[in-house]
Amino acid sequence: MPADPLHRAGKPQRSTTSQPPSGSGASAIEVRRSARRRRTVSAYREGDRTIVLIPARMSEAEEQRWVNVMLDKLAAQESKRALGDVELAERARRLSDQYFDGRARPVSVRWVTNQNTRWGSCTPSEGSIRLSHRLQGMPEYVVDYVLVHELAHLLVPGHGPRFWALLEAYPRTERARGYLEGVAAAERLPHVPGARSEHPAD
Repeated sequence: MPADPLHRAGKPQRSTTSQPPSGSGASAIEVRRSARRRRTVSAYREGDRTIVLIPARMSEAEEQRWVNVMLDKLAAQESKRALGDVELAERARRLSDQYFDGRARPVSVRWVTNQNTRWGSCTPSEGSIRLSHRLQGMPEYVVDYVLVHELAHLLVPGHGPRFWALLEAYPRTERARGYLEGVAAAERLPHVPGARSEHPAD
C-alpha cells in the first residue's frame, strides 16, 4: 500500500461581530478589543455566539489568525469532552451519510492507545476503524477529516486517484492535513518550558 501522510505521525473595548468559518460550531463570532489587554487572547462560548477577547493594538491580520486559533482551541476542548467510542461511531455514520451517501458502513469505530505513529487506521475486510487517542482534544474538523479518510478506505482500500477523489468531498481536507502536519512538526521540536499558545508574539 502506498505511503499515506495521514498515517504518520483601559479604554472602552471595541467589538466586531462576524460569521464564523464553516464547521466552527457557533452562529456568530464577536471580537472584543481592549486597551487594558496587553498580551493575552482568550475566548468563550456565550449561547450561540463565540466571544474572542484580544489586545486593542492587534492588526486585522493578527485578529483573524487568533480568532482561528481560539476557535480551534474551543472546538478541541469540546471535542475532548464529548466524544467517546459510542459518539465516535455515530459521528462516523453521519459523515458517511453526508459525504459518501451512506455507502461506507464500518462495523466498529473506536479510540485506541497503541497508534503513536499514525492518526488512524482501517481494516476494510473487518469493517473496523481505529483512531489514535492523540486526536482527542483536537478540533472537530480534524477528527472529522481522519474519520472521513478512514471511511473512504472502506470504499477504496489503497491511496490511488479514486481514493483521493473521494476525499475531495470533505471541504476542510487541506486545512486538517495542515493542522496534523503542524502537530507532527511541533512534536519534533525541543520542549520550551512555560510556552503558552494563547500569548501573541510581541
